[in-house]
Amino acid sequence: MNNNSSGFFQRFKAKIKPIHQRVRRVNKKFHLLKWMTVVVLMLILCLSSYLTYMAKTAHVDNLESSLSKTTEIFDVNNKKAGELYAQKGTYVNLNRISSNIPKAVLSTEDRNFYHEYGFSVKGMARAVLLLIKNKILGRDYISGGGSTLTQQLVKNAYLSQEQTFTRKLKELFLSIQVENDYTKHQILTMYLNNAYFGNGVWGVQDASQKYFGKNASQLNPADSAVLAGMLTSPSAFNPIDHPVAARDRRNVVLQLMVENKKITQSQANYYKSTPIELNDTYVRKDGYKYPYYFDSVIDEAIDKYGLTESEIMNKGYRIYTNLNQNQQAAMQQNFDNNLLFPANAADGIQVQAASVAVSPTTGGVSAVVGGRGQHVFRGFNRANQIKRQPGSTMKPLAVYTPALQAGYKYDSSLVDKKKSYGSNHYTPKNYDNQYQGSVPMYEALAQSMNAPAVWLLNQIGVNKGYDSVKNFNIPVTKNDKNLALALGGLSTGVSPQQMAGAYTAFANGGKVMKPFYIRKIVDSTGKVIVDNTQTQSGRQIMSSGIAKEMTSMMLGVFNNGTGVDAKPYGYSVAGKTGSTEADNTGSSDATKDKWIIGYTPDLVVATWEGFDSTNSTHHLENLSGTGVGALFRNEMQTMLPYTKNSSFDTEDASTLAKEKNNNSNNSVWNTIQDKANQVGSALEDKAKDLIDGAKSLFGGGN
Repeated sequence: MNNNSSGFFQRFKAKIKPIHQRVRRVNKKFHLLKWMTVVVLMLILCLSSYLTYMAKTAHVDNLESSLSKTTEIFDVNNKKAGELYAQKGTYVNLNRISSNIPKAVLSTEDRNFYHEYGFSVKGMARAVLLLIKNKILGRDYISGGGSTLTQQLVKNAYLSQEQTFTRKLKELFLSIQVENDYTKHQILTMYLNNAYFGNGVWGVQDASQKYFGKNASQLNPADSAVLAGMLTSPSAFNPIDHPVAARDRRNVVLQLMVENKKITQSQANYYKSTPIELNDTYVRKDGYKYPYYFDSVIDEAIDKYGLTESEIMNKGYRIYTNLNQNQQAAMQQNFDNNLLFPANAADGIQVQAASVAVSPTTGGVSAVVGGRGQHVFRGFNRANQIKRQPGSTMKPLAVYTPALQAGYKYDSSLVDKKKSYGSNHYTPKNYDNQYQGSVPMYEALAQSMNAPAVWLLNQIGVNKGYDSVKNFNIPVTKNDKNLALALGGLSTGVSPQQMAGAYTAFANGGKVMKPFYIRKIVDSTGKVIVDNTQTQSGRQIMSSGIAKEMTSMMLGVFNNGTGVDAKPYGYSVAGKTGSTEADNTGSSDATKDKWIIGYTPDLVVATWEGFDSTNSTHHLENLSGTGVGALFRNEMQTMLPYTKNSSFDTEDASTLAKEKNNNSNNSVWNTIQDKANQVGSALEDKAKDLIDGAKSLFGGGN
């Protein structure tokens, strides 16, 4: 056996020797080992430089202020409206935390905390060995690695929980930077306030209330050991869900405290024998007062300004918005009133709805509700995320505005006949299938007649209508370049927020505004990172005269047109109703979407109503588009009192038309009277001349 082994090694050495000699010759000739060393050192230098830069630019100096402060939302008047937080608890200073807690935590998590500089050499060596082991086994993660308390703080505050070598390196460099900027006292305070203790509770103060009904300053060694034991696995060792595991883990921590000379063995034995006495007095703060509005603020901060949800929720920002708390509260109350909505479907599914209110002069969104029923954090917000056909609310944008720009007048006569257009014989129908032959423009708009609108778009040209819709910031594609555009037939659809933004142009002298939520964002140190406080300029898309003429026509919608039942008592409102037909339902009156968009000089409100999924058992009735009137009317009546109550500078177009006709009739009568007076005067002169002539003839003169 030994001879065989010896022979094997001799043969192996014989084969390896020439390879080894060749490597030595190559290395001697080309200095291969030196170059490999240089390359490795360069890679290490580059990686270290990158990680140092990353650590320096992570704004670690803001860590304490961002952890100790909650992100706050402020309204349009700079008054606090609510708070955003996820990994946040009640922040307390170290002098308000029982000394037993850090003793238990440090004994369990990081005994050398006060003697290391953010990382443990032994821990890092262990991480490297585990990495090598996992690579051999084909795993791309680290199984553990002895993170220090500072590293755990950094991981929770800045990094993901992913166990990779790259994340471990970032964690190391950030930890060193934290140690550069903060004292051990500050780091320990931040850690204890930022640690997770299960059941949605963060920080030792809230955890003390959740599990023991006490402040963190009142915990004894046994209770402190329970909290410290939860840090490795809050779900497995919390005493509410796993009382036996929590007790066993507590006893392990107590023994570790003995080993770390924080308590005596007799004290540990005593506390091990005591039961865990639970008392939950924790009351979760609910600063999320206006859920759909706050959702939209978070979405805008992410999509427009590049922040992450975690940063927004946890870094103690002050976010200043366009929120009007009175209007938002009123809108939410209306959505909570089931009497303002159609009945549920037979299977209990609710009719859904969404509303958004926008300032026409600034574009600031003052209120928004994205649905009925239970709100889901950052869930589907129908006010700014749905894509539905706008129906006849598109007529002012696609037809009547470009028609006025092309030279038509509010009282121009339009053809109201059932007609077919184009090679596909597109034939729009009025809702009641009644036609007058001709109708003034203002009446066609107020009564939402389809035939005159399509006829007019055909007259001015589809291209003008298409370009007009784009000017209103409504997304359209080349597929929308057809006469169906007059009736809101879009390939992708729109949201209430987009429609509200479009209608700002009518209320704002022809200047269209883009709706937005955030005016300013200030970080926890007071630095302004987003500033929209300058007055938004908007974009002039029509003259103020045409905007005024459009308003005069749309006043008729609520005074004597399709929006009569939606008119708020005591207010003049202009706007448009709309609806879309539900296909394949077996009902001629089945409606998919109902819209009302109304405005004053101070406020634009767009409201949509319908089912999320429309079919034969889930659709609205009455295609006239008036079903959403009760909700819209109540919204306006409860929101308009919180505006300036500015008045329109024009009257209803029907009133203007009557005045024009009266003036015209008066003008004709005055002309007739003038002519009669002229003829009378001429006859009187002639008669006088005849009398004078007769007198002269018969000697009756002087």
